[in-house]
Parts: sequence; structure tokens; C-alpha cells
Amino acid sequence: MKLNKPKFWDYKKPNFFSFLLLPFTIPIIVNNFLNKFKKKKNLKIKNNKKIKSICIGNIYIGGTGKTPTAIKINQILKQLKYKTLFIKKNHKESFDEQKLLKTHGTVYSSNKRIESLVDASRDHDIAIFDDGLQDNSINYDLKFVCFNSKNFIGNGLLIPAGPLREKIDSLKKYDAVLLNGDDENLYEVVSKIKKQNIDIKIFKSTYVLLDANKLDKKNRYIAFAGIGIPSNFYESLTTYGINIIKFMDFPDHHLYDDSEIKKIKDIAKNLDAKILTTEKDYLRLKTLNNSLSLEGIDFLKMELKVKDEHELIDFIKTSI
Repeated sequence: MKLNKPKFWDYKKPNFFSFLLLPFTIPIIVNNFLNKFKKKKNLKIKNNKKIKSICIGNIYIGGTGKTPTAIKINQILKQLKYKTLFIKKNHKESFDEQKLLKTHGTVYSSNKRIESLVDASRDHDIAIFDDGLQDNSINYDLKFVCFNSKNFIGNGLLIPAGPLREKIDSLKKYDAVLLNGDDENLYEVVSKIKKQNIDIKIFKSTYVLLDANKLDKKNRYIAFAGIGIPSNFYESLTTYGINIIKFMDFPDHHLYDDSEIKKIKDIAKNLDAKILTTEKDYLRLKTLNNSLSLEGIDFLKMELKVKDEHELIDFIKTSI
């Protein structure tokens, strides 16, 4: 979903605007209630072999690291010799994520996830869903909920009063949580999760820049990002000692036009700086079909690093 998130969504407590919007959360509440009664589907292929499914989703909308987590789990499954693929629902806003997933494996995409799963069941062992926890038509074998540890559940309210697709008590029906990022209140976050589901597995992760060493730290850089939480990219850059003199953030899945790219380049020229962005943004820029858009813009690949990854591997092995 492409949106500018209101700042009050991430306040620790609801404010006046949150309470004002509470009546508009009723459709979400009703939809979540009705979803409980949807018939789930299990698919089998020849010889009664059931294709397994792992869903990587969230209840906090945007910026929780679903796609990097899907890529990491795909890497693990390939190491375990499974034939995998990604399933991503066909939204025009998510084509950048589809492109990113395609650099790591096969991607099936259609208007309904169940249609992709039917096609995938012929030739694969495990389907990895990037998003789809709220799609109750599919009986997933393993369900991960991703959070950014800094924002966690924001003000704790449903859209549009807050950033949540579901209330936090929905954690009762999920198998594992992946907390991304370092935060001094991590103990408090873990306690809140365990209060909802004492048995849920919790894994912690951080982002690492794979090719930061290629940059000359003596240079000046401006950086821009249109991802769920752009500050994640900025903090990663500064952690690696990259001299960022200006940072520009855009909405998640932002479709840049030539005027915006020209403005970024003009700023860089005036500040005698080079330009950096994320791989996801760079892939989005390619769709402009304009060589000027990519000229002078470099990108850095980011990867999810799971702490105690061997525990995640063991969990997947015993759960699939």
C-alpha cells in the first residue's frame, strides 16, 4: 500500500486525532471478524503430496521487513534442498518488491494468492508468501509476523486511527515473530508479545549493507528512499560511517517522476555530493525507461541478518 503514514500512528499512546478516527476503524473490525469464518483451503498435487506454505506478513502496515524476511527464509530452505518459490499478490504498488524477489528466485503473482498456489503446486515443495496473513482463504503451514522493534505496534489502534491491520491479540493465531532492528526497549516489546502468546517463537534481526565497503567514506552523499520506514536506510548508512549530508524520504512504493529525480540530482550537484538509494528504489526507477533517471545514482543492497540463525533453521525444519 502506498501511503504517507501520519506521525501520530507511531506515538506510544493515542492522541486526539486517533480518537477522532476511531469510528472509521469499524469496517476493519467487521472484516477481521468475518475473516474468521472463511473456509481455508489445503492443496494437494499428484501422489497426494501437499505443497507446504509459509506466510511472511505483518499486522503493522508497512516497513516491517516482510520482503527481506521472505528472501532470508528462501535462502534457508534452499540450503535444506527444498524447491521453493515466492508468491506475491498482484498489486501495481508492489511491482518493485516483485522485481526484488525475482533476483532471488521464481515469483508467482496473480490477483488471488490461491490461484498462484494452484499453479505453484505442480513443481514446488514450498511456497513462500510475501504478505497475506490476513488472507484467511489459505491454510498456511507456518505464519510469521514481522515487526520493526522501534515502532512495534505504534499507538496500538487499527487503521486509520493507527497503523494496525489487526489488534495485537491476533498474535494468538500465529507461529513466530521476527523483530527487526535494535531498540533499547526490546525487553518490553518481547514481554508484550509473550503476554498475547506465551508459545510464540521470537527471532531478532538487523539490516546489514552488503556492499558498503565499495563507497569512499571521504565522499559526501545525499540519499533518498521510498520504503516503509526510510529511516532504517539512513541509520544503516550512518552506522557504516557514510557521510550523509542530506536525506530525502518518500512514501512506500513511491513512483518517482523525472522532475523529482532531476531535483535530487540538482541538489547533489549543488552540494558536490554523490547519490545513494536502496536496491528496491533503484529497481523502481528502472521502470521510468529513461536513461537519465539512473545516471549518477548508485544503490546499496541490504540483507536481513538473523541473530541466532541456527535457531530459526531448526524451527523451520521441525515445523515444515
